[in-house]
Amino acid sequence: MLTPDQLEYDERAHAARTRFKTRAEIFQALLLLIPAILSSTTGQLFLKMGMSQVGDFAFTPDAIFAVLPQIVLNPLIWLGFAGFIGGTIFWLGVISRAPLSLAYPILAMSYFVVVMEAWLILGEPLSWQLLLGVAIIFVGVVVVGLSEERT
Repeated sequence: MLTPDQLEYDERAHAARTRFKTRAEIFQALLLLIPAILSSTTGQLFLKMGMSQVGDFAFTPDAIFAVLPQIVLNPLIWLGFAGFIGGTIFWLGVISRAPLSLAYPILAMSYFVVVMEAWLILGEPLSWQLLLGVAIIFVGVVVVGLSEERT
């Protein structure tokens, strides 16, 4: 009689291996990261704008219950959640077609997009340290992309 561990090992041993796709197919899948990033970061922007209307609150049960109706009824917060849902749908399309070890680091480009959106729309300041940090992230994404040797 097989134990559950032996059965799981046997199933893994006989499972189909993931087929790595061509560079063109992976590139097409990675193009879905553009709407995924834009949707998610714009969702963040709307959440920030909505919470700016709601204001600060303490993380105590009484404070949360007091502010919850304002949060639930704020249309900007709903738009923020819609952005996350849209970003998630595109993200699922990406990870179903491209290696996660490539797609996830490229998703870090959202740092650049959110910094630019916050500067342009919310008027948040840009510092050289912030721009340097975003540039370092960008260089890291490029290095990860160049390291991809799938065929």
